[in-house]
Amino acid sequence: MKKTLSIIIMAAFGAVACAQSLDVTCGAVTYSFNSAQTGVMEYSDGSSLTIQGKEFSIPDITVMKVGENAQADNLVKVTYDGDNATVTVSGNVASYVDIICDGAYVTVVQSGDVSDDTCGEITYRLSGASADGAFRLDGSYKASVELDNVNLKSRRGAAIDIQNGKRIAMRVSEGTVNVLADAAGGSQKGCINCKGHLEFKQKGALTVTGNTAHGIYAKEYIELKNSRITVDGAIKDGLNCNQYFKMESGSLTISGVGDDGIQTSFKDDADREDEDTGSVSINGGTLDISVTAVAAKAVNADGDFNMSGGTLNASTSGHGKWDSTAMKTKAAACISADGTVNINGGTLDLTSTGGGGKGISSDGVITVNDGNLKILTTGGLYVYRNGTEYTNYTGNADNIASNNKSSAKGIKCDSEIIINGGNFDITTQGANSEGIESKDNLTINGGNIKVRAKDDGINCAFDLSITGGVLDVVSASNDGLDSNRNTYISGGVVAVFGASGVECGIDVGDGYRLYFQGGYILAAAGNNSTPSSSTQAYVAPNITLTKDTTVSIGTSSSTFYTFTVPAEYSASSGGRSNAPGGGGPGGMGGSKVLISTPELVSGTSYTIKYGNSTATATAKK
Repeated sequence: MKKTLSIIIMAAFGAVACAQSLDVTCGAVTYSFNSAQTGVMEYSDGSSLTIQGKEFSIPDITVMKVGENAQADNLVKVTYDGDNATVTVSGNVASYVDIICDGAYVTVVQSGDVSDDTCGEITYRLSGASADGAFRLDGSYKASVELDNVNLKSRRGAAIDIQNGKRIAMRVSEGTVNVLADAAGGSQKGCINCKGHLEFKQKGALTVTGNTAHGIYAKEYIELKNSRITVDGAIKDGLNCNQYFKMESGSLTISGVGDDGIQTSFKDDADREDEDTGSVSINGGTLDISVTAVAAKAVNADGDFNMSGGTLNASTSGHGKWDSTAMKTKAAACISADGTVNINGGTLDLTSTGGGGKGISSDGVITVNDGNLKILTTGGLYVYRNGTEYTNYTGNADNIASNNKSSAKGIKCDSEIIINGGNFDITTQGANSEGIESKDNLTINGGNIKVRAKDDGINCAFDLSITGGVLDVVSASNDGLDSNRNTYISGGVVAVFGASGVECGIDVGDGYRLYFQGGYILAAAGNNSTPSSSTQAYVAPNITLTKDTTVSIGTSSSTFYTFTVPAEYSASSGGRSNAPGGGGPGGMGGSKVLISTPELVSGTSYTIKYGNSTATATAKK
């Protein structure tokens, strides 16, 4: 037998000089050596053969032949075929990988000797199909996993399990369709489970189903460029990672998940590296995320949310829930950030339909410089009271502790909101739902802001400052603008409309003031706070406005400015004589309409045209 093998090997040695490859097969694994690279092959004692540093035991060799085509360097091809898989290893990396095939379950252990100084990065190309198979990679040096029309379902754990803490380039080959699903009831954290960080590249399509936990999980960061990824179901999050998630291009579609769409968290909360930010950054591409779980978030960042381009379409339908550990309610949100929210471009279309649901929710400062934001919330007030959950509470909530209730908001911020630009179209329809709310100061320097709210259109706990932009705000049952301290308007176009009765177009806090310092202003409701100590004059005509009419102010010979009353405005002419929170020195409320433009001079009478009617009023400060 040894003599026969010797003859075969020697014949191969002679042939390989003029052939392209020498293929050595051991069971399901074939090692393909480029003939130009084989060098000296050592045959020892009739028991072993060493080629390019790879030692073979002669009894393990099942086939040895001369091949016509040499496989490219640094490549390991894994081909699935039903219950089995075959592996082809390029000769130059044969000594750096140990491979075990158990049916269609393939495990590769990449040597710790792999580095830039040895063979360099290895690519693992997966193709074929198996309903009972998986791929596992162990190692300590960066690698690429290439998906090349692979359809893989595991019955033992993750479909792709990468126990390698370094960068893994997940290459979804252009023109290919790839499908992965993991086993139910396992211990894996994702259908794709990665100990390191994942970088999705190339323009192919990948569909992932997470039957135990997340769809895609990485212990470190995840980046997405060009690939088209769909998570069509997961027991937990669609995509979960530590450090950060960044999307540059391509598409990400997530639905059918049991918790959040995207969740990022801190890898190490005590001693974090520079890249360990817990942030979500969207610079391009398209994200379509739909979540239905109670209090779930479409995008949930432990750190900051940053967007400069691309499109985010997100929806949530779950109502709020009571967190017995934190002793407060939690609600669903299309975007939730424990850090700041920074929007510098892109398109956001956000819909939240459950009780207490929000479009954007942030613990840190929200800054919008550009972009298109369309936000719709239809949910009402979520309340947890005396052990009972109310998913759409319609009673008086004034005496319910803030920790026991969560109202729907278009944008809600526990810190400051700064709007420098962008286009906003915000609608809230449920009870107690506000358009924009800040628990701190709120500053508007620019942008086109349209709000249609059930409760306050724009609300802030501290000062409200408007220096520019165009505001078109209507509240169906409360104030158009509501600040608990001072309101300063020094520029822009501000058309704000509140409800009838005691509600205001503009309402400031008790003991605080409303300052008109510039801009074109129309405020209408049952009442208004009264400007005081202002540098720009205003008129308070005794008129009643109706929807879809125009309102202009000027003299008999010229018109200074013309406003249009929105179709959604329906305040009656009634109302109490004093606005709540009233206006400070100069009187509390009393006027139903306030108009101010830079052309007005205190003590001068002006003409106001509204619909088919005309009135006059004298300007004052």
